[in-house]
Amino acid sequence: MKKFLAGLLAACMAFSLTACSTSGGANASAGADSGEATELVVFAAASLTETLEQIAEDYKEVAPDVTLTFNFDSSGTLKTQIQEGADCDVFISAAQKQMDQLDAAADASVNTEGLDFVQSDSRLNLLENKVTLAVPNDNPKGIDSFDSLAKHLQAGDILLAMGNSDVPVGQYTQKILAFYGLDETALASAGCITYGSNVKEVTTQVREGSVDAGVIYATDAFSAGLTVVDEATADMCGQVIYPAAVLKTSAHPEAAQAFLNYLSTDEAMAVFASVGFSPAA
Repeated sequence: MKKFLAGLLAACMAFSLTACSTSGGANASAGADSGEATELVVFAAASLTETLEQIAEDYKEVAPDVTLTFNFDSSGTLKTQIQEGADCDVFISAAQKQMDQLDAAADASVNTEGLDFVQSDSRLNLLENKVTLAVPNDNPKGIDSFDSLAKHLQAGDILLAMGNSDVPVGQYTQKILAFYGLDETALASAGCITYGSNVKEVTTQVREGSVDAGVIYATDAFSAGLTVVDEATADMCGQVIYPAAVLKTSAHPEAAQAFLNYLSTDEAMAVFASVGFSPAA
């Protein structure tokens, strides 16, 4: 019996030591994770391409163990990809609508599918952009304002490039057309409108001179070196606010939040401002 008890005691002590060792190993591993390489996947509106690529270079000095992988496209396309299960840590949209459609805290009239992807307490209005009217360098039709654009469209003698209806820049353009009482469907049928699946495609059409004018963001016009002849007012299309948030599906929520915080710093904002963005009011 004494031998049995002694053996049992030894076994218990061994188990206890093993448990302590395992606990310590887990804590050590958790501590080491913060220094391990982390890949953050950022889905961002196409209009952020140049600025975020520059910010990624700067962020290496702040978080050398973090690699930023970007997916740039229209906000509508990105929203669909997220909804379908694509890996994404941070989403930056060019309009509130696409973010709202993924946010359970948003109004049900916008989030009609009851989607719950956005970490609501991380969401912020990051940037403001402007909707502009850009023309090719030779400006063959002499378009010098949105008023001028409207007159030419009514006359049916120009070709305008705009974003698709599921693209924020296209939705802003639709509001501008409605502001002037113009029928988009009729104009498209008459061959006065051509479309792009994101703002970069619209910008390319203007830069190549395949259209007479295009409605794009001020930042894209700046990056492409295009001539801007007018800027839409809030009455014409509302404010252009870029919301950003960490997603609930993020594999690295702490690192994602740290990057999101960095985007609001003076250093990052200076990069955004260099192409015409401003902090969202």
